[in-house]
Amino acid sequence: MKTKFLVIVVILLFQTFVAAQNFNGRISSSVYSFERHDITESYQYLRTFQSLMLNANYGKFSIKTRVNYEADVAQKLVNDPRVRFYNLYLEGRNLFDFLSFKVGRVSLFNNVSSGTYDGGDIKFKYKGYNLHLFYGGNVPAYQKFEITNDWKNNYIFSGKLDITAVENFRFALSYVDKNYTFAGYETIRLDENLNPIQYLIRNHSNQYKFASGEISYRSPKVFNLNARYDYDLNFSTTSRVEFSGRYDNVKDWGFSLYYNYRAPKIRYNSIFAVFDFANTHEIEGGAEYKINSSLTVVGKFGDVIYKDDNSQRFTIGLNSTLGSISYRKTFGYAGELDAISLYTARTFFEGLLTPSIGLGYTSYKLSAESETSKIISLLAGFNVRPFKVLSFDLQGQFFNNKIYKNDYRLLFKLNYWFNVNI
Repeated sequence: MKTKFLVIVVILLFQTFVAAQNFNGRISSSVYSFERHDITESYQYLRTFQSLMLNANYGKFSIKTRVNYEADVAQKLVNDPRVRFYNLYLEGRNLFDFLSFKVGRVSLFNNVSSGTYDGGDIKFKYKGYNLHLFYGGNVPAYQKFEITNDWKNNYIFSGKLDITAVENFRFALSYVDKNYTFAGYETIRLDENLNPIQYLIRNHSNQYKFASGEISYRSPKVFNLNARYDYDLNFSTTSRVEFSGRYDNVKDWGFSLYYNYRAPKIRYNSIFAVFDFANTHEIEGGAEYKINSSLTVVGKFGDVIYKDDNSQRFTIGLNSTLGSISYRKTFGYAGELDAISLYTARTFFEGLLTPSIGLGYTSYKLSAESETSKIISLLAGFNVRPFKVLSFDLQGQFFNNKIYKNDYRLLFKLNYWFNVNI
């Protein structure tokens, strides 16, 4: 089945690619330099990345792919060079005014198990009703161009029904069933005579199985409300309750509220299911004030309730057309933290040159009696875009704390966009 699926996908992709009327995408080339230390020596790395995003379009059909090639030219690393296929699929859009599909290596986004999978999805829409079905296998390590040979134990299936037929409302029901297969590995164990022997470890497949419901209400320029409920079908218990809302009907002001109840997400058959764990409640309120068209003040306060203790956090910031500055403080059970960050960027000469700089300082400790640790981070660079289709990025990075002392890194990147009609 693995080979047949791959052959069918390649044939469909090739036919669409040959008949394409339009090609567009981006080519990127990057070099990232950094240094690592062990007890006695330091090692300099020079990692290169070549990336291709390519779309071939023919009417309502497209081939879309994102491929990355990476290698280190200074040090020989295991599994180098690596070719990663992040996406490679055939897409059909709005066929017969109600059907769309994707087949190949496809990305799936949901609140339970987002990721990239080998398989396909199909969407049906009709007058405010949308049904999305997805089935695929887990992608191998390093996004290799391979397909799982164990679909029975290494898969994901999901379905979601979205209803927007009622004005200003959205309702959704969804289901996700994801199974993992873990590769066996050998390790050293002692036999009954305490002699070391090679022992093969085989883990059972572990599974997530969730049902979810969502409801939203939006009143333009006044307020919007969103609620979500996740139920763990394996453990027959509530996994998450989430609520968020925003009110904007006061001149220059915006108010937000967020609540989250969450249980740890434990895989079925996992050893972690036997441990005693506790759930958390989290609530956060915030306000924004627009001073003028260029300046906005933002403030938030949150409280996290654990089994036997609490933790609080506070954030205040200023956003402007030139950049942003913010201060964050955390205290209580989660530790004590003070952090300030600053970022600014400005475009000159009609987009030709865009310099940017960011600075961060953090002081933290696990408890009031613990030793204080400090982190300083700095990034500075610029983007040069001489043409709409071509840009260059150069960025220097600096990081310093008691573990990574005077850590310097350098990134250079070239981007080229293209759009060709045939």
